[in-house]
Amino acid sequence: MTKIDLDQLSTEQQNPRTLAFDAMPTLELVTVMNDEDRGVAAAVQKALPQVAAAIDAIAARMQRGGRLLYVGAGTSGRLGVLDAVECEPTFSAAPGQVAGVIAGGLGAMLRAVEGAEDDSGLGAKDMRDLSVSEQDCVVGIAASGRTPYVLGALHEAKARGALCVAVVCSSGSAIARAAEIAIEAVTGPEVLTGSTRLKAGTATKLVLNMLSTGAFVRRTKVYGNLMVDVQATNLKLVERMVRIVATAAAVSASVAKTALAECGNEAKTAIVALRAAVLPDVARQRLLRCDGSVRRALEQNA
Repeated sequence: MTKIDLDQLSTEQQNPRTLAFDAMPTLELVTVMNDEDRGVAAAVQKALPQVAAAIDAIAARMQRGGRLLYVGAGTSGRLGVLDAVECEPTFSAAPGQVAGVIAGGLGAMLRAVEGAEDDSGLGAKDMRDLSVSEQDCVVGIAASGRTPYVLGALHEAKARGALCVAVVCSSGSAIARAAEIAIEAVTGPEVLTGSTRLKAGTATKLVLNMLSTGAFVRRTKVYGNLMVDVQATNLKLVERMVRIVATAAAVSASVAKTALAECGNEAKTAIVALRAAVLPDVARQRLLRCDGSVRRALEQNA
């Protein structure tokens, strides 16, 4: 990457509002940062059609047993890992169904691995090691849109038949061109020149939130706006599951708790059993016929 190439990236430009950033009083400094952040959601909004297309494509591959794999380096890779690890407890995603792949391995979450992001061959190798196939969706994340590691991963994933999605914060990038669906949230110059952990990182987090949440909504992991497939792995989540069942079934907490115990702590089963006034086994069969959709299982009784 030459200096000319970097100069062409909007994420590397100097922000005219912060040329005296170091001399600003602290309140003015954070006010400028806050003002700049206001444009992040608008940048993401422009890419919503592509986000929606990616969600539907990811959900379709999950339906066939495929995985959602986030691939990135540095901040981008860390954001992918962060989103991935939340999917198992939030949606009872199967282990490995959503995974974050970061240049340099998981050790790079805490400490930079020098040179890893510049190695396109390493990106390709990581895809081979994961046995990426046509069932999978690989999301390449790079604020600049030109990270060699991510490009290598996308080229290898595409050769293996996977759906390739790009999440970038620059327009017309190599990574966007390498993907079938390009999500371009162009956030412009950072308040701290080139520090894409700021606006670009925020935009990336917003997009990843949408991709995983939207895909699992489409995969019937949500009823209304309730996390009906949450894993109750601690006391807070146990209480949340009781509240979810009580809210969805319009019953008291004590009734919800009893129903959960009778239904093997399966929130979906408890909701259908209570709402449809059927036994747990009948509720499970309804859910099975409806691909786990609480809404469709209840409509069977309408």
